[in-house]
Amino acid sequence: MDPTTSGRFRVHDRRQRPDIDDGADAPADPPEAGSAAAAAGADGTEEFVLVELADEPVDPTDPDAGDRYDPLYATAEGYEEDLADAVDALRPGFVVDATLAWTDGSARFREVAVVRETRFRFADGIEGMFEAAVETWRQIRAEGEPVGSITTRSNDGDPNGALYLFADAPGSDTFDEVRTGRLPVEPLVARVNDSRDDDDPREVFVLRPAAHEFVAVYVVFDRDGVLAQTVRDTYDLGPGLAAGLDASYPGGDDGGSLVPDDSDGSDDSGSSDPLDEDDDFDALDRL
Repeated sequence: MDPTTSGRFRVHDRRQRPDIDDGADAPADPPEAGSAAAAAGADGTEEFVLVELADEPVDPTDPDAGDRYDPLYATAEGYEEDLADAVDALRPGFVVDATLAWTDGSARFREVAVVRETRFRFADGIEGMFEAAVETWRQIRAEGEPVGSITTRSNDGDPNGALYLFADAPGSDTFDEVRTGRLPVEPLVARVNDSRDDDDPREVFVLRPAAHEFVAVYVVFDRDGVLAQTVRDTYDLGPGLAAGLDASYPGGDDGGSLVPDDSDGSDDSGSSDPLDEDDDFDALDRL
C-alpha cells in the first residue's frame, strides 16, 4: 500500500513539471496554466506546488521555521471521475484538505476538498506599477532596507490591503522564488488573516514591474471588492470592474465557486485586531 499524507495545504501554483535531468527546479519563465506549453510540460505532465499549513502559528525564531513552509509537489493530471473534476477545479491560492498518496516518489491526490478560495495571481514584467508601490519602494531604498511593507487604504480611509515589497537583486530571481514556493508568502497571508475580523477569502497579487528592481506581494483583503477587481483589470489578471461588481465572481472565467458562503475556512479565520499602519510586523522575521 502506498504511504499517504493528510493535512491542510495551500495550492501555491500549477506549473509544468520541471525537467529534473537538466538540473532545473522550474523553467525560468513558466508558461501559464492551461496554455499549450504548460499542457506539454517537460515530461508531458503538470503538477501543483503545495505548501502545508500549520495547525498552530509558527514561531519565526524557531531555527526550523523556514523549513515549515517547504513546498511539495502533486501530479495535476491522470485522475478519474469526481476526483478528476475536483483536481481540475483547483486554482493557485485555494486552501484544501487533502490526502496525498506517494508512489515512486511522486505525490497524487487521493482525496481533496476546498475550504477557502483565496486566489494567487502572478504577473511578471508589468508596465505602469501603481504609485503606492513605487513611492514605498523609494522610501525603503532610501532607508537602506531590502524589504518593507505598508497598509493601503480606500478613498474612505479604510484599510483594504497589505503591500509587501522585496528587493530583486542582480543574480537573484525573487519572483520565481515566490512563484515556486521557495520563498514563502504564507506567513504574509497568515498575518493578514490573523489581523482581520472577517472570514473573507483574499486575493494575493505577486507582481514584478519591468521598470523597477523589486517584487510586490499585495494581499488584498476583499477578493470581490473594487480594489481586487481594479488590480485584475489593470494587469489583465482576470475578471475586473468590466465584469461588474458581482459578488458571484468567485472563479470568474476560470472556475466557479466551490465553497458555500458558510464554509468555516478555519485557516483564514480572523481576529479583532485590524491591520493598520502602526502594525509592527516585519516581513524579514519570516522570510
